[in-house]
Amino acid sequence: MDKELKILAPTAILGYGFPEASWEQGLAAEPDLIAVDAGSVDPGPFYLGAGKSFTDRSGVKRDLRYLLQAAVEKKIPLMIGSAGGAGGSSHLKWCQEIVAEITREEGLQFDLALIEAEINRKQVLNWYHQGKFLSNDDLPLNEEEINKASSIVAQMGSEPFIEALEKGAGVILAGRAYDPSVFAAYPLWKGYDPALALHLGKILECAAIASEPGSGRDAMLGFLGPDYFQVEPLSPRRRCTPASVAAHTLYEKKDPLHLPGPGGELDLEKTTFMAVNERRVEVRGTRFKPTPHYYLKLEGAKKAGYRTISVAGIRDPIMIREMENIIREVREEVHDNFRGTIDPADFHILFRLYGQDGVMGDLESVPFQGHELGLIIEAVAPSQAWADTLCSFARSTMLHFGYEGRISTAGNLAFPYSPSDFSGGAVYEFNIHHLVAVDNPREYFPVEIIRGFKGGAL
Repeated sequence: MDKELKILAPTAILGYGFPEASWEQGLAAEPDLIAVDAGSVDPGPFYLGAGKSFTDRSGVKRDLRYLLQAAVEKKIPLMIGSAGGAGGSSHLKWCQEIVAEITREEGLQFDLALIEAEINRKQVLNWYHQGKFLSNDDLPLNEEEINKASSIVAQMGSEPFIEALEKGAGVILAGRAYDPSVFAAYPLWKGYDPALALHLGKILECAAIASEPGSGRDAMLGFLGPDYFQVEPLSPRRRCTPASVAAHTLYEKKDPLHLPGPGGELDLEKTTFMAVNERRVEVRGTRFKPTPHYYLKLEGAKKAGYRTISVAGIRDPIMIREMENIIREVREEVHDNFRGTIDPADFHILFRLYGQDGVMGDLESVPFQGHELGLIIEAVAPSQAWADTLCSFARSTMLHFGYEGRISTAGNLAFPYSPSDFSGGAVYEFNIHHLVAVDNPREYFPVEIIRGFKGGAL
């Protein structure tokens, strides 16, 4: 463990891209591992529920071509986590097909590991009936919700990646994974400190976002020693500072000193961040505390209906002043018009006012001071036809609504597009976001090894 490991993170998410110059700079450093996170729940539940990727296929293929060629030619292990964005079986297959295309086109050959992260519904129900789940007050879990989920995945820790390394895989393509796992697994396999390996993974998961100026489409290099790690961006335009690295350590975390993950948490109470030079930062002192039980985080999404939206602008100061009353009365007219035809419990009409509180909603603390508003009318209903109907009615009602003080009898809304309404298709919502206690963190993530993979039939 005296050897300093080098880990190359080319981009924040596979498909986001990276400058070729940064990539070449990273390869010139002769990294021991190339790793990249390929997914996130940030884009919402649609992609998990619908089985689609939120990243563009051409962009993913572009990035993968660089990664695969270098990994195979230079014999550097390549690890990819949360394949296809949401990391379900369909997402893993989608990414595998791109890998196969590139492998055939470039004449490559390597030992490929595939790690599934989709969890069988029967297994989830067994966990539920055995009382293995931790409660989530914001999202109650029951048998009905489990059965409604169209797809359920678990965030794997580093253990399945280590199993794939033990079996000799050169390229590892995995489903849904805890973001730092894909970077930490190789150092853990080599015996490095788990706290530093996972903390380094936490920084590298978003590549150069932890630098100044931050960027999700630029590379970062990590250096891991026995009692420290260092990070440095690979573009001369960027630099890491103690503040930028410390800030990213807290990224998406509610507790600044304790960062939970599979099997334990990172304790940052004695962590230090120190500038090595103008562009590199060294981190020491992070500790890892195992939890009494090993918990996996499960994610599930169910179909909630179908969506139609209409986008408009409002410039009349009188209408802007009366918007709260207008929205209330328009919503009442929608419900009154379709009473007895569709149950109000089966649909919802939402009005978003951008420029007033469209981002923060009820949490907005700044008083409205604008002279125009951006309006989005959204209807979600059991069918696309009903969503279209309800959105159309709400839009036309607001367009000609006679509010108090109104002077003009023309339309109230300015539409930037024709047609004014857009059918959005199926809508999904997360209905499983829970921790489950397991005895064996490898058991639910089967590792398949394809020896001498040449991109043949899948």
